[in-house]
Amino acid sequence: MGTVVSKLTVLFEDPFWIGLYEREGNGCYEVCKITFGAEPKDYEVYEFLLKNWDILRFSPSIEAEMTVDKRVNPKRMQRLIHKQVADHGIGTKAQQALKLQQEQGKLERKSRSREKREEEKQLQFDLRQEKRKEKHRGHYVIFNAQAFQAKHLSETVGAFFVPIFHFC
Repeated sequence: MGTVVSKLTVLFEDPFWIGLYEREGNGCYEVCKITFGAEPKDYEVYEFLLKNWDILRFSPSIEAEMTVDKRVNPKRMQRLIHKQVADHGIGTKAQQALKLQQEQGKLERKSRSREKREEEKQLQFDLRQEKRKEKHRGHYVIFNAQAFQAKHLSETVGAFFVPIFHFC
């Protein structure tokens, strides 16, 4: 079982404060963008992660090169930490992962809207066809044969349908 490295970077991206939560482990790299709004305090970020951990939407996994774990001098570790904290901006891996997530959402929205549009188009077509059939069907009137017989026929026939067409 490999190790999982997690990193949360909070930065200001006009007009909101955002957090980039990156995790790397088992050869996979994933990132999640969290929008905070006003500048969050440390305890607010921690509380947010504890409460909303299960609903965070991470980007699709990107293959990451495996790093060899070796012992790092504490002073060097401190310098690396200060360097990462001072570095403002989004890492290129994070940008790629967020872009991939954005594209995936865009494709899902496109397919949903296309299906909805086609469904609406089919419904309109069905309504037009139904209306067209109604126009060409004509109207059927039920006549009582006895009343009709008295005027026109000499035999008793029973009730029957006579189509009446309207011509415009």
